[in-house]
Amino acid sequence: MSYTIEIQKVKSSKVDDLDFNNIPLGTTFTDHMFICDYADGVWGTPRIQPMQLIPTHPAAMALHYGQAIFEGMKATVNAEGSPMLFRAEKNAARLNFSADRMGMPNFPEDLFVEGLKQLVALEQNWIPPQEGSALYLRPFMYADEPFIGMRAANNFKFIIMASPAGPFFTKRIKLYAETQYIRAALGGTGEAKAAGNYAAAIRPTEIAKSKGYDQVLWLDAVEHKYIQEVGTMNIFFKIDGKFITPKRDGAILDGITRMSVIDLLEHKGYQVTERPITINEIEEASNNETLEEAFGTGTAVGIAYIQEIGFNDKTIHVSDESPVGLDINNTLNAIKTGKIEDPFNWMIKIEKELV
Repeated sequence: MSYTIEIQKVKSSKVDDLDFNNIPLGTTFTDHMFICDYADGVWGTPRIQPMQLIPTHPAAMALHYGQAIFEGMKATVNAEGSPMLFRAEKNAARLNFSADRMGMPNFPEDLFVEGLKQLVALEQNWIPPQEGSALYLRPFMYADEPFIGMRAANNFKFIIMASPAGPFFTKRIKLYAETQYIRAALGGTGEAKAAGNYAAAIRPTEIAKSKGYDQVLWLDAVEHKYIQEVGTMNIFFKIDGKFITPKRDGAILDGITRMSVIDLLEHKGYQVTERPITINEIEEASNNETLEEAFGTGTAVGIAYIQEIGFNDKTIHVSDESPVGLDINNTLNAIKTGKIEDPFNWMIKIEKELV
């Protein structure tokens, strides 16, 4: 379907004020944002306008009942300087999966991709050129109908905003296996990228950081022994030459980077098994020296190499090096920047003069 996206440009860009070698995490935003409104059962008035505050009624239902979902993506540039998107259609599909779970309307997936392309084409000068950096893209949807009452909202906003970002983790990280709090349970919203999932994770994450760890390693809600995922990423373990990642069971996010890493590992000849895996199995593998490496995967973090895991009063040593994780990270970055061939047809090239 063809869409007309109205574009209102800023008179003067702020991009010249940005030091690309020192980008504050999550606090710098580009000049424009994409917006679309849902009312009377249809999405309408797609537009790109200057980044600005949005008037919100105090009774907006997202503030009271939590109908809010989001996606995370990155735009890079190839060797010719053309902006590139990574598997944008997968993010569009996952947004609608989350919307279904949260009782929200689906957003047209072709408009999702077209809105991204138009916005990135307009903001391409904001894409950092440094290795490992990118323009982080945040599509999100929330209920903005003013109503106090427990039902699905009738009015929603879909917005895409962009923020230049440097490398997320620049050192090996330490995880804390949480045995009191939980992230998700079967039948809950763990498989959706719902805002409330992350709100519930804030307090346990702060506790983990106070103990000297970087992120929480979430365990299952019933027995507190089956590994689910990390605070901002999925997780992979290499044990005795083979890779294992927790099986998606309705409580684990279907990571776009996760599925891509599985494809890359198998493409490189590694065996990857998706199955339940316990923290005790990881501890045993560490003790008998068959645990060779582990890394997290996610849009924001890319590949994060894991040094150790704190579990109760013990420390599980993972590894001091992550040769396969490093190779996968380099390969992913090379595909995203066009330095090597894209054998999976993942990348979407954006014409520079699209807008």
